[in-house]
Amino acid sequence: MNYNSLLDIAMEEARLGLSEGGIPIGAALFDSNGTLLGRGHNRRVQEDDPSIHGETDAFRKAGRQRDYRDTVMVTTLAPCWYCSGLVRQFGIGTVIVGESVNFQGGIEWLRENGVKVIDLNSSVCVEMLAKYIHEHPEVWNEDIGVSDQN
Repeated sequence: MNYNSLLDIAMEEARLGLSEGGIPIGAALFDSNGTLLGRGHNRRVQEDDPSIHGETDAFRKAGRQRDYRDTVMVTTLAPCWYCSGLVRQFGIGTVIVGESVNFQGGIEWLRENGVKVIDLNSSVCVEMLAKYIHEHPEVWNEDIGVSDQN
C-alpha cells in the first residue's frame, strides 16, 4: 500500500476545507486493500459544529462497516483525543498521520493500545497547518480545546 498516495486524498480534503474558510485538516478511511471508503475534512467553522473533525467526517461518510480492524484511517494531522477515541472505539487497526509536529494528539496512546501508527512527517502537511495556526490562533485553540482561560 502506498501511504503517500493515500495521504494525497486526505490532503485534497484539507485544501478543500481551507478553501471553504475552515481549518486545513483532512482525512480518509480505506479498507485493507486501499479502497476508499469515505473522505472528509474539518468542517467545524463551516458547519458551526464542534464535532466535525476530519476523521469523524471521513468515518461518517464511509457508512457502516461490519468490522473496522482492517481499516486504515489516513489524516493530515495526528488525531486529537476525540478522534483517537473514535479509532479505539471502533477498533480501526492502522492510522497514517501526515504530521505530528504542530500537534501530537493521542498518537502515543493509540500505539500503547495496539493501533499501528505511521507518521509520514510530511513537510507539506506541517507547513499548511503551521501557516493556518499562525494566521488564526484563536480558531486553532478552539479546535484543540484550549481556551483563553487555560
